Amino acid sequence: MTTENFCAMSVAEVQAGLANKQFSAREVAEGALARVAAADDAVHAYLETTEQLAYEAAARVDEALAAGTPLPELGPLAGVPMAFKDNLNLTGTHTTCSSRMLERYVSPYTATCVQRSLDAGAIPLGKLNMDEFAFGSSTETSAFGPTHNPWDLDRVPGGSSGGSAASVAAGLACVALGSDTGGSIRQPGSFCGVVGVKPTYGVVSRYGVVAFGSSLDQVGPFARNVRDAALVMNAISGHDPLDCTSQPVDTDFTANLAEGVRGMRIGVVPAFMEAAGLSPEVKAKVEEATRVLADAGAELVEVELPNAAAAMSAYYVLGPCEAFSNLARFDSVRYGYCDPDHKDLGGQYEASRSRGFGPEARRRIMLGSYLLSAGVYDKYYYPAQQVRTLITQDYVQAYEHCDVILCPVAPRTAFKFGEVSDPAEMYLNDLFTISINIAGNGGMSMPCGLGNTSGLPVGVQLVAPAFKDENMLRAAAALEQHYGAAPVAPDFADGKAGE
Repeated sequence: MTTENFCAMSVAEVQAGLANKQFSAREVAEGALARVAAADDAVHAYLETTEQLAYEAAARVDEALAAGTPLPELGPLAGVPMAFKDNLNLTGTHTTCSSRMLERYVSPYTATCVQRSLDAGAIPLGKLNMDEFAFGSSTETSAFGPTHNPWDLDRVPGGSSGGSAASVAAGLACVALGSDTGGSIRQPGSFCGVVGVKPTYGVVSRYGVVAFGSSLDQVGPFARNVRDAALVMNAISGHDPLDCTSQPVDTDFTANLAEGVRGMRIGVVPAFMEAAGLSPEVKAKVEEATRVLADAGAELVEVELPNAAAAMSAYYVLGPCEAFSNLARFDSVRYGYCDPDHKDLGGQYEASRSRGFGPEARRRIMLGSYLLSAGVYDKYYYPAQQVRTLITQDYVQAYEHCDVILCPVAPRTAFKFGEVSDPAEMYLNDLFTISINIAGNGGMSMPCGLGNTSGLPVGVQLVAPAFKDENMLRAAAALEQHYGAAPVAPDFADGKAGE
């Protein structure tokens, strides 16, 4: 078996090797799983590996190639090692959402986004750690222990898709899927120094995704270069009759990556750059990226998002309300953790939900219950929906003057475990990302090197008009021309295992 680290390769490199018969898909699967076994103890990105599924997928690729099928006909992800956030159902695997509530739950069906990845030829390596039910910004709320940032194992990878971002950053998967409700793809993408894409709401089916906030959730890819992310988007996007919110998208997200940004209008939001809590090194990197695009021929335009300051308040009304509704199904009767020490049905509910859910999940459930109660609903929920409309209109008006908005992803670089203990302070990590989920636009994190103070990865956020996600990918590709593709974290490069 080859000793190459296939997970550190790009999609193009893996597929070139397969096409040239340098290695087989079976060798890719064996090498990728061996890499996870050797290095993931230091990161804890994976909750479960899927060896049998990986070998079955590899066999399909090898058999098709042996039969003379051209590699492009096998799908955009043929032979590519890929992993999935643990709120995405995959038949026969545990889908725990990193919660004791679902610790023993085995998926009886597969999420559309996962199935489309498999149909595109991906080799599934396993399921990835996350904040419990996607409630968090650090992956510290996982019931099965936190994931570590491959750039500094004493720091968080971000969240809630921390396992997805860390797996790609550590070379434990070529690409991965995560979900984003308020920044859960983009913020860990920034913290771990990888590309993280949250598509426009409706571009990717939510069928089979365990819901947090149904009007906010969207699935998207992590990768170490823009083209790989775009290829995953090609695989997973498009209408799904099983999700009434999905849209008939038929876009080749790789088509304009080489066009550059000459003639594009890049929107800059002055208020974001003066926001309280924005660290100087992140601000400097965003300003640097802005200059890079200007030097590449883009036109810089100042735009205003006057209601974006209210996004955080609106989100922490809408999100908990939807979470409360979605998590009501975990009643310990149909499925979920069932506490053995109860005397009646009411006691069973109380004990099971109290012990099955972690502290952050209980906090959001209780908040949602309060906000939806009589006398409170009209006071908070309706105004939050009105704010949502205003924020959406702000973005529509801003895009009359620009093609893409560039702004920070997170106020700071990755913080140390336990450093942010106040929930309200933790929520501020999503300061610049939440308004995009509320409006439904596409947004992505693009790595732009290391901060000059911390030496840790910094990402910039590119935000596109609704259903124009190719705009942000095009701008990201231009930045990649300057910064280069994201590297594997140094302690995990060249076969290292985080020593």
